Amino acid sequence: MAFIRKRRQEGQLYSKERFSLLLLNLEEYYFEQHTANYIFNKDNEEKRQIRGSLKICSKSVIFEPDEINHPIIKIPLRDCITIEGPEDDERSNPFTEGNLGHISILTNQAFLTKEQNIIAPFKTERGKTKYLFQLDVPGKVEDVVHTLHQLYRASCLDKLGDQAAMITAILQSRLARTPFDKNRFQNVSEKLHMECKAEMVTPLVTNPGHVCITDANLYFQPLNGYPKPVVQLTLHSVRRIYKRRHGLAPLGLEVFCTENDLCSDIYLKFYNTQDRDNVYFYVATYLENHVTEHTAESYMLQWQRGHISNYQYLLHLNNLADRSCNDLSQYPVFPWIIADYTSSELDLKKPETFRDLSKPVGALNKERLDRLLVRYREMPEPKFMYGSHYSSPGYVLFYLVRVAPEYMLCLQNGKFDHPDRMFNSIAETWKNCLDGATDFKELIPEFYENDSSFLLNSLKLDLGKTQGGKMVDNVELPPWASDADDFLQKSQEALESQYVSEHLSEWIDLVFGYKQKGREAIATHNVFHPLTYEGGVDLNRIMDPNERVALLTQILEFGQTPKQLFTIPHPRRIIPKLKNLSHASSRSLSTAESPVSPGEESFEDLTEESILLAWNNMTRLKLDSQYKIHKGTITGIAVSSGSRQSSIFTTSQDSTLKMFSTESKMLQRSVSFSNMALSCCLILPGDTTVVCSSWDNNIYFYSIAFGRQQGTLIGHDDAVSKICWHNNRLYSASWDSTVKVWHCSPTELGTKKHFELLTELEHEVSVNTINLNDAYTLLASGTKEGTISIWDVSTASVLHQLVCHSGTVFDAAFSPDSRHLLSTGEDGYFKVTDVQTGMIISSVATEQPQRCFKWDGNTVLSGSQSGELFVWDIVGGKIVERISGHTGALTSMWMNEQCSNIITGGEDKQIKFWKQQY
Repeated sequence: MAFIRKRRQEGQLYSKERFSLLLLNLEEYYFEQHTANYIFNKDNEEKRQIRGSLKICSKSVIFEPDEINHPIIKIPLRDCITIEGPEDDERSNPFTEGNLGHISILTNQAFLTKEQNIIAPFKTERGKTKYLFQLDVPGKVEDVVHTLHQLYRASCLDKLGDQAAMITAILQSRLARTPFDKNRFQNVSEKLHMECKAEMVTPLVTNPGHVCITDANLYFQPLNGYPKPVVQLTLHSVRRIYKRRHGLAPLGLEVFCTENDLCSDIYLKFYNTQDRDNVYFYVATYLENHVTEHTAESYMLQWQRGHISNYQYLLHLNNLADRSCNDLSQYPVFPWIIADYTSSELDLKKPETFRDLSKPVGALNKERLDRLLVRYREMPEPKFMYGSHYSSPGYVLFYLVRVAPEYMLCLQNGKFDHPDRMFNSIAETWKNCLDGATDFKELIPEFYENDSSFLLNSLKLDLGKTQGGKMVDNVELPPWASDADDFLQKSQEALESQYVSEHLSEWIDLVFGYKQKGREAIATHNVFHPLTYEGGVDLNRIMDPNERVALLTQILEFGQTPKQLFTIPHPRRIIPKLKNLSHASSRSLSTAESPVSPGEESFEDLTEESILLAWNNMTRLKLDSQYKIHKGTITGIAVSSGSRQSSIFTTSQDSTLKMFSTESKMLQRSVSFSNMALSCCLILPGDTTVVCSSWDNNIYFYSIAFGRQQGTLIGHDDAVSKICWHNNRLYSASWDSTVKVWHCSPTELGTKKHFELLTELEHEVSVNTINLNDAYTLLASGTKEGTISIWDVSTASVLHQLVCHSGTVFDAAFSPDSRHLLSTGEDGYFKVTDVQTGMIISSVATEQPQRCFKWDGNTVLSGSQSGELFVWDIVGGKIVERISGHTGALTSMWMNEQCSNIITGGEDKQIKFWKQQY
């Protein structure tokens, strides 16, 4: 319905002009118009004439009277017997001057429509009838008659392919003779980039013309000047641009000047892929500095984190999967959510209220499915389970007929569907989708929007009477809906409910994901006709033009499966803990209902709120103090966990461990274990021991209390790059391609520690970094060749291993809820990986490599190669703030538990203390 709203905004729908491209047949073109009079004899006596406009189209002649009380006349060229103009001797004869400009058409059939501007099924005038038209400009008669003879010959060809080829030749000849009018440029100084032929696509119809792109604007000039001489979009206003698959070929381009509007500002179909790609290149190049390009994965991260709703996420997926409001064969598809259309009250807390989202519509009824499977098993290859699709032009207009009646008339050759097959009742439609032998349709976005007009017969259309004698009027609603607006409101609530949020990923797997094709599709009974899938047929390999046209028509009318976006299981949405729901919901739990006692909740909530506040104010980070205490790059920072946090321990490539006092602002100790660089440090619980890793393959233990080396663990065959500690277990990563897990058992308090090797996590190349999640159940490792591995700590088994980066992984860390892993590398990218599925769900390009970072699952504070601190909205994929920091790379970062104090170290050998200022 978005395309209806768009046309209303442009003032084209139900305006004074009754003609529209919807009066044409499918795949028909409108070439030109001429002001003319329609001359006829009233009651076989009085000659009368009606003023209007004669439209020449590729398959018909249409006369639109100026006065709305007269019907529009449509004469199909294939039904014509003769088309004549004045003879040569008549044109030169002064006594036949009254016949100048006359065109006579004798036809077996004509259609009348829009009498009194009422939208209704076409009336058919059968039998031989002569129509006489007089053009205002007699000199154009000869050209018009010549064009009509050409088009008539095309329409009389037996085969559709031959007809299409001849009409295409006529069209291309016309386009070649009428280049883009440069006088239409908005500014004389505009620089032309390219010009090419294309068609503007709107639902069910296309309009040929010329595309012209300059350094400031994108223009489309229709060949026929309809609906206006030129369509113009400023490049500065463009927000999104997508390549589209149109007519099964990579020829479409859709441009949006808004961020979230369902309907685009222009949809273009080009005659070759190269032209399409060139226009895309020019516009996309302009947008690079203005607009962030979103992927399915980046939207997935926003959805998982609750930044966008279920509705918004489905819209984005549809858009990325080539679904467009301008292409009814690929209209956005939404799921049936509610399964209860009989109760007086809708209970969204009961699972039975909802449809099973793990199954396609055709598999929801087991008895029907069993019958379909019997047929499927007996069917020769290629097999399919369902004889119709879940989305097609007919289904879209089935739902929208009350607001888009002209579209239905266009699709069905001037007729509405039989009254009993119309969209009469929500409950009946759902029941038929469950029980019908050939009905497997899903819903459209309009069911989850705010405009209920598609459920109401506000236009007072005569849609007929059912066999039961009931006039087709407004759609019958379920008992739990008080009116159409209430129905949509409750449908929206159902779509955004907790049940749907938990299960929507299952439906996404079916429609956009890994269960769309192959073995998984068969296993979930999700197999449709092969021609509906992208790549199901290569039209370029079909040489017979008739077979090609017939196949294309069949596919476009049958419906198309969305482009596959995911090839592995889609992650589930992150559902907030119950105690946090009260912050987002007006229907919060009472104290008695809450599973957490007030005292128990308050401290945790205050802590969470203070952390959230700190992250929200990360852009207010200010330098508090700085000290140069090393002679080499800082590699590690650890802070004692005492109440005053007065001791800072740092390691450096200068091979020393330093202890710095924040109270006295002085260096207190400097320790060297070998002449090799130290790579990392941490403080064990109790604040008595500092552990340091070294490039000399060893791990050193330093007693703070006694001020001496406590022990050495010789555990690797190459440099130790990173260490972690939890519950008497030491995790060490090394360039020897291993991560080792050690159990520590102190022999005596304050003396040497005994280490037992528990397991060894093998990698193919050097490991540069590791990190544990907050629950200490998962470990992430990153290698020098860009591979990220996620390990189950309890079983020492790898859960996922994927190439995330090209080049060294600098840092990796889990989100606080352990649902996502963020990594950064030498290639200058942030990558977000879904821990459950191992899918890379976001990739954010950075201006320069980010060497280290901290994050809360949404916001990232990173240290860059240049030494700057960056604050990122990682979900939105954009920089929020950049803060001057070190001279040279920022290589190490520490953050306190409240996330309000930060210490950084860099190549400039300095440590810097940062605080948030309010």
